[in-house]
Amino acid sequence: MSQHTLAAEGDLAPETAAKAAAARDAIGERDGVLVAFSGGVDSSVVAALARDALGDDAVACTARSETLPAAELDDAKRVADEIGIRHETVTFSELDDPNFVANDGDRCYHCRTMRLGRMYETAQELGIGTVCDGTNADDPGEGHRPGLRAVEELDVFSPLLDAAITKAEVRAIAEAYDLSVADKPSMACLSSRIPTGLEVTEERLTRVEKAERVLREWGFEGFRVRDHDGLARVEIAPDELERALDPAFADAVHEHLTDVGFDYVTLDMAGYRTGSVSPGGDGEPTDEETSDNTGDSGTSADLGRQYPR
Repeated sequence: MSQHTLAAEGDLAPETAAKAAAARDAIGERDGVLVAFSGGVDSSVVAALARDALGDDAVACTARSETLPAAELDDAKRVADEIGIRHETVTFSELDDPNFVANDGDRCYHCRTMRLGRMYETAQELGIGTVCDGTNADDPGEGHRPGLRAVEELDVFSPLLDAAITKAEVRAIAEAYDLSVADKPSMACLSSRIPTGLEVTEERLTRVEKAERVLREWGFEGFRVRDHDGLARVEIAPDELERALDPAFADAVHEHLTDVGFDYVTLDMAGYRTGSVSPGGDGEPTDEETSDNTGDSGTSADLGRQYPR
């Protein structure tokens, strides 16, 4: 069985423990499941529940494409190994769909339809009849979520949603499983960095990934680099923003981001917030972004630090 079992179920609030048990039992009623697996906390909890319920008849599957940062794929592989669940990957390209490339308000619907379609193909190849995902009970009420329409249309099994498990409860269950991703911030696909109406291209996705890799290597945790057709709008979480006001940071980030292909580099003084380039631009969460991102606190001691050239 799983390397991580829900042995700490007694540490959960009784209602949360009952919901986790209900989700696990519902999964166990299936002959086998393929979990659409990103390596984030939601899909990791589903994978752990599935591994507990079905053993080797549970499979985690990650779809790799231009919109998935390489670091996230590596993390998904690591977490699957941590859970002890079989891990498969499938490759496809959202850029093959002109509806996705057009980047209208339904981009997430087109992406999710393609991604889940590949999951069903893989499940069929493996003789598995059920595809499940990590949609939780908070997701339907969070802003613009066209991707959930694809989940409903394709009849994907959402055990967390069915058991009314909220995001906070997902994290509590992850802690009970002793999963390393229990506190992992939500990660959006790279296309969420491109404003609605501006075409999604491989060039834009690549320079965003490279730019964000730089910020991650410098120790930032809550951030986004938005690509406004060659202008980089850097958003830093409010509790880390003081570090970004360092002149040394300004010089270094301009140098590195122009090196990866941006023409101009700006710092958004409003700080990082989810969905700032989604329909409406009002910072409401979308299918690709939720509001639980956090970063380390920045202090005046961080000012004057050295950034690599």
